[in-house]
Amino acid sequence: MQAQAVSASSETARPDTNKHSGKDLPLDTRFELGDHITTEQQEFLDEHGFLVFAKVASQEEIDRLAKELDDIEARWFAEGRTEIYGIPLFRGKPDGKPFLQRFPFTSCFSDYIRDFVRDDRFAPVRSLVGKNTRVGDEEKDGVVVNRNLNVPGSVYQRLGWHTDGLRDLFYLRMPKQQLNVGIHFDRVKKADGGLRLIPGSHTQGFWSMCSRKVYFVSHAPDPEEVAVETEPGDLTVHDGRLWHRVEGSPHTGPRSLRRSMYVPYLTDEYQPKGEHSRTPLYHYLGIALREVKQALQTRGVL
Repeated sequence: MQAQAVSASSETARPDTNKHSGKDLPLDTRFELGDHITTEQQEFLDEHGFLVFAKVASQEEIDRLAKELDDIEARWFAEGRTEIYGIPLFRGKPDGKPFLQRFPFTSCFSDYIRDFVRDDRFAPVRSLVGKNTRVGDEEKDGVVVNRNLNVPGSVYQRLGWHTDGLRDLFYLRMPKQQLNVGIHFDRVKKADGGLRLIPGSHTQGFWSMCSRKVYFVSHAPDPEEVAVETEPGDLTVHDGRLWHRVEGSPHTGPRSLRRSMYVPYLTDEYQPKGEHSRTPLYHYLGIALREVKQALQTRGVL
């Protein structure tokens, strides 16, 4: 399979066309989210492990979400927060100014975000996860927003190859399907960086999931990867068992900004977090690595 980009200029596939199998549709297909998941869409997801739905949110909604994030950031800075419910904040210093680059549990601090992620339009997406799904506002890391920015002082410019089943693999068991549902705020073409994934890799065996890439360390392009291009308001679904990464932007400054919101749809046992929740051990390693990175950037090494 040759590398391809999911093009924002491709014609949006209409639901219920019944003209082809979803397995045969081009990898750059952009779907329209209707009141249910069509057979084509389900087949495409089963075969390739991802879906792109065009402009599910309006520009006005995206602008309001961005304002809510600014308000949350100002509140957390004023309160001197370094973590939320045990999850550390990714806090960079672009141009020497504090800038949050990963927001956990956003819907716990914004009524607008809480209502937005529960809107009826997302019901078909929730159905992909299972029956009786819930939004995990206070579970896992909650509704997370990432802000990738390529400037000196940024701690979140890119993310290496990984799957989301690392914990399961540690216990020598195959990960179950975990669908990542993202709302994208910005226009991101292949040349701008962004999400890369290897279609079909969600069906790989245990050994491939363990050893195909060096988790989080490897950033090299893969000949089978695709670049997922997005427009503001697009919604993406990708299976966490896919090998995927985030390519850093070649641009600097505001042009490099890439914002995405990920909503946890859960069906398993309710496991809420709160102000007294402990920080998972792996986050301490992440904190140390970010501090080292910032020190090297300050010295001009990176």
